[in-house]
Amino acid sequence: MTRPKAVFNWSGGKDSCLCLTKVLQAKEYDVACLLTTVNEQHQRISMHGVRVELLERQAVSLGIPLVKVFMPEPADMKTYEAAMERALNQLTRNGIRTAVFGDIFLEDLRKYREEKLQQLGYSAVFPLWHLPTRELVREFIDDGFKAIIVCVDERYLDPSFAGRTIDENFLKDLPVGVDPCGENGEFHSFVFDGPIFRQPISFTIGERVYRQYKPAGASGRDAMNAGSGSFGFWYCDLLPL
Repeated sequence: MTRPKAVFNWSGGKDSCLCLTKVLQAKEYDVACLLTTVNEQHQRISMHGVRVELLERQAVSLGIPLVKVFMPEPADMKTYEAAMERALNQLTRNGIRTAVFGDIFLEDLRKYREEKLQQLGYSAVFPLWHLPTRELVREFIDDGFKAIIVCVDERYLDPSFAGRTIDENFLKDLPVGVDPCGENGEFHSFVFDGPIFRQPISFTIGERVYRQYKPAGASGRDAMNAGSGSFGFWYCDLLPL
């Protein structure tokens, strides 16, 4: 029996990696491609700040084609939705009608995704939905995946967390109220090795950079989490080797 083709919404981070692992293991869907939004001006993964070259190396190591959706800066929700619609309409020509997401418990975001995708003739799949986040992150560590924190929201975490690897010490040091998977946007990560990768992604740690962020320019999950007012993010730049 032929498995339905699916597009996997890939951020390059921990939750995406865990979700992809479960989808590949279940063999219910044929993951035809990874889909990632990229800041067109800076050539980096939107919000995560990871260079496109590292994203491309991830896709090669995973052995799955990568589709990049370029976003201008700033990109409001209208711009984001238009770009995603163009990309998904193009993918339907390849027989893709299912989109996979690594979201865990943001009800409003899931509803938003399902409604928008339904309009395009897609169904949405959430393999990690309502799984305990502390158990998920420990599963990630125990399975041998390796990830580095590339972005932290100053409202939740000290800048020193940017550049740390996700391990037991990282979990112990997280302040009370911060989700261990960063599901509320507290932090973002970049996975550079693990069981589903053919080879690790080589890089060196660059400078730590602060950027002011305004909710009006947000898109996707971060727009849902933004709330009101301006705030900042600390980014740890990763330099490809």
